[in-house]
Amino acid sequence: MFCMSEPGRRSRTPSAEVERELLSAAEAVLVRDGPGGLTVRAVAAEAGIAPMGVYNRLGGKDGLVDALLIKGFDRLRAAIESPDDPDVRTRLRDGGLRYREFALANPHFYAIMFEDAIPREHESAEVEEHARACFGALVRAVEMASAAGVIAAPDPLEAAQQIWSAVHGAVALELRGLVLTEDPAATYDAFLDTMIRGLAPR
Repeated sequence: MFCMSEPGRRSRTPSAEVERELLSAAEAVLVRDGPGGLTVRAVAAEAGIAPMGVYNRLGGKDGLVDALLIKGFDRLRAAIESPDDPDVRTRLRDGGLRYREFALANPHFYAIMFEDAIPREHESAEVEEHARACFGALVRAVEMASAAGVIAAPDPLEAAQQIWSAVHGAVALELRGLVLTEDPAATYDAFLDTMIRGLAPR
């Protein structure tokens, strides 16, 4: 509940709102300046607050990075979780397409999520929880495709890890400009078909 402020004084911004503003500022700095530009001072300036506010609200740079990682993994999870398409092969394949779309649209997010673009000594348990939930979306897609006979995956976790390894490798090459074919999108599209055929029951 909001309290009436004294005449001539600004009401204090609720804590949750300040944290949202800081996270929004951190994302803006990351997108504009890349991982190397993500500093407490830059985020504080973007948000229009004193640098100490970043430490008070999020625990400094590590807290900022953790919050961005959580947002990134949640967005990727939402991207790869296909709608309720009755065709489980399409759901699995479309998840792969959206993985690439996310990476290409959010290269700096992808860099801090998977390329250690901002080295840290420890990853928080909360970040790990969101990362595992993201991977869990792929595992569920594999389980459904296996149950429908689209792929052979007696161990869905193992199959999901193999799929992620292949998809991540293809996307990482493209992000580095190392896809040598004329149409990277068409190459990736064909790669997904090849991968799914390779997992088909024999």
